Amino acid sequence: MKEWKELLENKITAELKEQINIFETQIELKRMGKVEDQLFAETRLRKGVYGQRYDNGQRHDGNETRELNFPSGDLLKGPETVWDAPGMLRIKIPFGSLNPEQMRVLADLSEEYADGILHITTRQDFQYHYVHIDDTPTIMRRLASVGITTHEACGNVTRNVTACPKSGVCHGEAFDVSPYAKAMTEFMLDHPDCQDFGRKFKISFSGCSEDACGIVKMHDLGAVAKIQDGKKGFEIYVGGGLGAVAHEAKVMYGFLPEEEILPLAQAIGRVFTRLGEKKNRAKARIKFLVVKLGLEEFIRIVEEERKQLPHDDKWTGYIDELPAWGEQPKKEVIPLNDAEKPSGFDFWMQKNVKPQRQNGYMIVTIMLPLGDLSSHQMRQLADIVEKYIGNTVRTTVEQNFVLRWVSEADLPDIYKELSAIGLADVGAGTIIDITACPGTDTCKLGIASSRGLAAELRQMLSPEKMELDEEVQKLRIKISGCFNSCAQHHIADLGFYGNSRTFKGYKVPHFQVVLGGAWKNNAGNFGMAMGAVPSKNIPKVVLKLTEYYVDNRISKDQSFHEYYASQNKSDVKSLLIEFAEIPPYMENSDFYTDWGDPRVFTLGDMGVGECAGEVVSLTEVELASAERICFEAQVQLDEGNLEDAEGKAYKSMLRGATALLRKEFQDVPSDPNDIVLQFKEHFYDTKIFYDRFAKGKFGKYLIHRNENPPTDLNNDLVHRKIEESQLFLEAAYACYARLRDVETKENRG
Repeated sequence: MKEWKELLENKITAELKEQINIFETQIELKRMGKVEDQLFAETRLRKGVYGQRYDNGQRHDGNETRELNFPSGDLLKGPETVWDAPGMLRIKIPFGSLNPEQMRVLADLSEEYADGILHITTRQDFQYHYVHIDDTPTIMRRLASVGITTHEACGNVTRNVTACPKSGVCHGEAFDVSPYAKAMTEFMLDHPDCQDFGRKFKISFSGCSEDACGIVKMHDLGAVAKIQDGKKGFEIYVGGGLGAVAHEAKVMYGFLPEEEILPLAQAIGRVFTRLGEKKNRAKARIKFLVVKLGLEEFIRIVEEERKQLPHDDKWTGYIDELPAWGEQPKKEVIPLNDAEKPSGFDFWMQKNVKPQRQNGYMIVTIMLPLGDLSSHQMRQLADIVEKYIGNTVRTTVEQNFVLRWVSEADLPDIYKELSAIGLADVGAGTIIDITACPGTDTCKLGIASSRGLAAELRQMLSPEKMELDEEVQKLRIKISGCFNSCAQHHIADLGFYGNSRTFKGYKVPHFQVVLGGAWKNNAGNFGMAMGAVPSKNIPKVVLKLTEYYVDNRISKDQSFHEYYASQNKSDVKSLLIEFAEIPPYMENSDFYTDWGDPRVFTLGDMGVGECAGEVVSLTEVELASAERICFEAQVQLDEGNLEDAEGKAYKSMLRGATALLRKEFQDVPSDPNDIVLQFKEHFYDTKIFYDRFAKGKFGKYLIHRNENPPTDLNNDLVHRKIEESQLFLEAAYACYARLRDVETKENRG
């Protein structure tokens, strides 16, 4: 054992060795009660260690749901329960690049210390679930021995740097951005100027502006490769982000020379550290700083900071090595010709294989249902990569694998070997290639089962079950378990995020339907919520929206996004109305359970009356009215009436606040200032409006709007105000449900 440990230690860099040793010491200090919970929470997050939930007790693997038996409790919740339950470990994979040796180590560790499943995230990372914190230093050392770290995988730091998985082999790219993503990763990791952010900072690189592989417009800092006058550089975007309220990044520079990309990131990091919000996490991302300062002022401050930076050789040192950068294929080009093709090969070839820029070589996308593969599959895949490709494979932001440098003649054998381990599913990049966050399976913030819904939709829309229109097959579906856009629902053709509604004493899982997003053009458009629908009706919504599009588009070439953008929002919303109805529990109890979980979504003994004519409370009527006003704001925005749209967004929040006030008090003011004052006094300051999902931040949207009416309106600003209004109403519904729960318990007592 001692010799094995010494061999392992010799493979780890001094920096990683020190980081892991420090973390192990901090764990021991925490065990002895010498480190405060809050401080240790930030420490473990920076090492990629998260807590996770267990109340669902399910894990969805494609079409299969497995029961899990793990201890209850929250990882590191407090001194008494610090060591009670396993949690999640996030592993950084810069720009998604892996080699076979790393793949085998990842597989081994998943099998030995987790549940044997490797999950690819929308940042090209890996996640292990059900890992005990006592085992994390050992896992980190073994990962470090093959050049992988978990350091700064989470926390208020620079997260994993992502890039197009086709970088270097893509037809449309200006140049290969991989070495720049690698240089950025190494430069920003543990950089002293980037350790005191108020929130996380995300960076992405894209080789072109048209395709979506880098989705730079939803990042804090995005770089699109560009050549100007024969010189390499980047179009720079700043201030993007999804989350609860999406912000589209703005062009900071039309062209920035390659030697300036690292000092720019450092200068932005220093400005973000100095001027970014620290106390209010809801406003601490850099997108809020850009809005607060204005783009021009932000640029001015960053440029002043850049002038003051002491020179660092790292800024340009990697550029001298660029001529030597590049991947070498393992096999020579041999055409496919008349090679024998196994059953199903042609269809797989059509859907999952594309030619790369280098003649004769192909790109193979391995579609992973829900972003998961087993340790066995990972180990076998490493063998395939080593045998046919060589030394590199890429993960994608759509939770898949990409194999590059595949010689045409090897495709039939690769297909057979992938089929043998269950990794030849057809449909990469199509409607069944659904992105989903962990949701209620393991995430503490999950409201509805995103993975369960994704598995259901994938099964329903599979080619074996349904023949779909060619354009419908191209649609992207993305599902988040809550309003936080971890699955990037804002940039999907069909986006959904989880919420809940209370109906006659029962909580019913719902999803908001988000339309108008665009995956193309590096996340070219962000969608907006159209209305909440019971979770069990979402499959019908997908069929209705796609069928209506096929029946009414002006031509077969009109994309779903183009068609939706041309439609009157009221007409589109009318399509959803029939699916919003909730049947009584005794009539159809299935609506009161979530996908993949047979248990009632909440306790079912709430004293429900049998009378079909049960009175609907005035609070519910007014909340529904507030939602209607919020939707009217969207219509006004579409018509270019910015002032009316913003005014209605504000009015909808006022109506929602009034609904809550009327629930508790007989006399409710009509003056907006008085409504906000009473809402703040009775709901916000008392934390009645505070819950574990929003943590009160959505209440600030109303208060801030009342105190700071916007003056210089633009489309982006009003778009955000409408999203804020919708989120305020979601929180109002949740608050009303909690008030009803309290009343029920008191009546029982």
